[in-house]
Amino acid sequence: MASAPQATNLPLFYKDLMPLNSRDHATWKSRTTDKAKWLIDQHAIPLTAEEFVHASRNYPIVFSVGEPPVPLALMGLNEGVNTFIDAEGKATDPVYVPAYARRYPFMLAKLTPDTEELSLCFDPTTDLVGEFDEGSALFENGEPSDACKATLDFCRNFEEAGFRTQSFVEELVKHNLLMDGEVAIQQAGNDQPFVYRGFKMVDQEKLREVRGDVLRQWNQNGMLALIFAHLFSLELMSEVFSRQVQQGKGPVPVPVPAA
Repeated sequence: MASAPQATNLPLFYKDLMPLNSRDHATWKSRTTDKAKWLIDQHAIPLTAEEFVHASRNYPIVFSVGEPPVPLALMGLNEGVNTFIDAEGKATDPVYVPAYARRYPFMLAKLTPDTEELSLCFDPTTDLVGEFDEGSALFENGEPSDACKATLDFCRNFEEAGFRTQSFVEELVKHNLLMDGEVAIQQAGNDQPFVYRGFKMVDQEKLREVRGDVLRQWNQNGMLALIFAHLFSLELMSEVFSRQVQQGKGPVPVPVPAA
């Protein structure tokens, strides 16, 4: 059900990457849109730990089965199903949008494998960056504009949040708190429940066995609140399932063969 971004050379959403520079893009602008086409048919969106509380009001939060585990906000329970974004990319409800999705088409990336320096890049296949009449200029007099600087700051903050998220997940793994998840949802009129697997979640039994001094530390640094936000959000699994059914995107029951 829940899978991390595909293990390709490019992150989820991005079809290509190009470094932004004042020489080639001196007159280019960025513009906003109410159609997040990159979210169409995307059911699992990477999430930073500091977004857990906001995201948990709308989506189930789980962890991917890959290594390392990645926190994911589930916008649908089946591959290719997003119950919060319509076929045009418009939001069907006023919900929290993960920062990973909001930073598109920009991101920080290494221009060469042997450097630690990150440069502001963008997806050149997007229609949100280019030589437009409308939009916010990316450069002014050969220097980054305020809009460009704001985008750079957002991407930097996202990278920093990513490192903190990595530390959070490493702490969960260190204490062996992540278990294979399974959710069974019974739909009226069907004899068999729909069972969803392919994700990880916090093992509540093992959480209760964590030493008091560790729990005290997690309470002080905010990690315990994140764990509970994740656990409480799992109650939304059935709600997202209901959205799928109402939108005609629900799973099709497998017929039981006659005896």
